[in-house]
Formats: sequence, C-alpha cells, structure tokens
Amino acid sequence: MSKKPGRRLLGQNRMLWLLDALERDPGRDQLIDALGARVRALPLGRVRDVLHGTWLGHPVHPMAIHLPIGTWMSAAVLDLKPGRSRQADLLVALGLTGAVPAAVSGLVDWAELRREQQRVGLVHAAANTAAVGLYGASLVLRLTGRGGKGRVLGYLGLTAVGAGGLLGGHLAYRQAAGVNHAEEVPHVVRDGWHRVGGVDDFPAGEPVRCVVDDVLVLVVRETGGEVHALAERCSHLAGPLSEGTVADGCVRCPWHGSVFRLSDGWNVEGPATAPQPAFDTRVVDGHVEVRLPGDGVPDTVDGRATAGATPGTDGGRTS
Repeated sequence: MSKKPGRRLLGQNRMLWLLDALERDPGRDQLIDALGARVRALPLGRVRDVLHGTWLGHPVHPMAIHLPIGTWMSAAVLDLKPGRSRQADLLVALGLTGAVPAAVSGLVDWAELRREQQRVGLVHAAANTAAVGLYGASLVLRLTGRGGKGRVLGYLGLTAVGAGGLLGGHLAYRQAAGVNHAEEVPHVVRDGWHRVGGVDDFPAGEPVRCVVDDVLVLVVRETGGEVHALAERCSHLAGPLSEGTVADGCVRCPWHGSVFRLSDGWNVEGPATAPQPAFDTRVVDGHVEVRLPGDGVPDTVDGRATAGATPGTDGGRTS
C-alpha cells in the first residue's frame, strides 16, 4: 500500500517546518509589542544609529557577536585540557563583557523588524540570554573553586549559543533581516535613459512612484525645478518611500523612519544602514528621464540619441 505524500516526503525538513511555524505563531505578539515599544522609546539619540551601524554600512550586531562566541568557544577548548582553568576563566569573563554591546545592538535592530522576523528574533534573544545566564553562573562556580560544575554549565551555554546562532542565521538568510533590500536595483535596470513621465506629472515637493524595468523608482521635483530619483523601496525593509515625507532635501521612510538624501540616496538616519540607489535625471522636451549613473551609455543631445545610446521610453508613472 502506498503512503500518502506528506510534508517531509516532499523534501521539507522538520527544522525548517518548525522555524516556519515559529514565524506564523502570534502567541508572543503582545510581548513583542510591549518590548519593541520600550526599546524604540529609549532616549538613545544619535547612539541609536551607531548601534544600527549606519556608520559601518551594515548592522553592527553580526560583528559584535564574534567576541563572545570566539572567547566562549576558545574557553570550551581549553576546558578539555588540564591546567588551563585560569585562561578559560578569563575567556568566559571576556565573553560576558562582549555580550553586552552585542545584545544591545541586536535589540535595537530587532525593534525595527517585521512581525515575522521579530517572532524568530525573540526566541533568538531568549537563547542568547540563556547562554549569558549559563556562562555567568559558570564563571561564579569557576571562581569559587567548583570548576567541574562550571565547565558543565559552560558547555550548556555553548549549546545555547549554537541554538541562538541557528535562529540568527534563519533571520539573516531566510528572512532577510539586516540585508540591503535595494541591492539588486543596479543589476536589474537596463543601461540608458528611461522616460518616466511629463514634468507636470511631478508636483513640486511631492514624492511620486514610477516604474523602470519593473523596478519602482521614487521621483521628486523640487520647487526650483531640480529633479531627483531614488530606488523607491527602502534598503532597510523595502518600505514604500513614495508614501513617506519629503523635507529638507530628504525623504523619510513611513515604516521605520529611515531618512535618505534625495540628491545621492545617502542614508542620513537609520535604521537603514545602506544608501538608496540614486539615478541621474534630466528633462527632455518636457519629459523627465532617469538612468543609472555611470552606465557607460553615451549621452544624448536635444533628446536625440548619439552613437550607441537608446532613449528609454519603457518607464511610467504609477498611481
């Protein structure tokens, strides 16, 4: 008798099934809302952007976790050899010290994630908190002459770190938390100028969403007539910048508040750590055209293509 194909027979392993179920489980949403609100309300000022990693170009948290993980792994190796207790104790203490900035940077990032990401991130944080607690108890035991029990707790802590790392990998590589959501734009838009609408289609100071080669583009015409164009989906979590606010030469994402400079896409404020891809713009015969900078295609004169150039007409304004 043939068996009815099940979820596992179709190729989905149980670990991924459990992680997917964790993403969909709303049981901890009330806690997530309360904790997220508290983190966002912390009076961190510019330190918040430092913790996000706007100065680094990517999140600080993945870099910060190397110290506690590295020292605790090294302590575990030394614990296997006799006569190395003092060095292992020092490494455990150093890892506990390094866990503080790693946890703080991760918490600040977590508060600005999507709900499904926050659900996984909460368990990720719980596993790492358990690891810190186990290593803290391990250090106390080590310093009070109970090194054997301290080593056991150290290995349990390392197991918790491994579980937290698995969840962190799921967040980064399966759920795309912390990655640049605008990275593909320069690889999708074709070279050359692309017409996106007439000048009158872009009211001064208002963000307008257009489409170029299936890529959403934000176009803003300033009161003085200068036109700016950026990738429309926020690099942080693909928020719609065309629904954001424009002020002081910048646009603010309506989802998490990232601020980008219209002239070049630079991320002035986080949580975004990557700038927005910016387009060159021009007005030809009353129409706005955009292109990727440095695309290698010769310019045009008076709206007519010079050798090798192809005027773009495949773009369009969206409602």
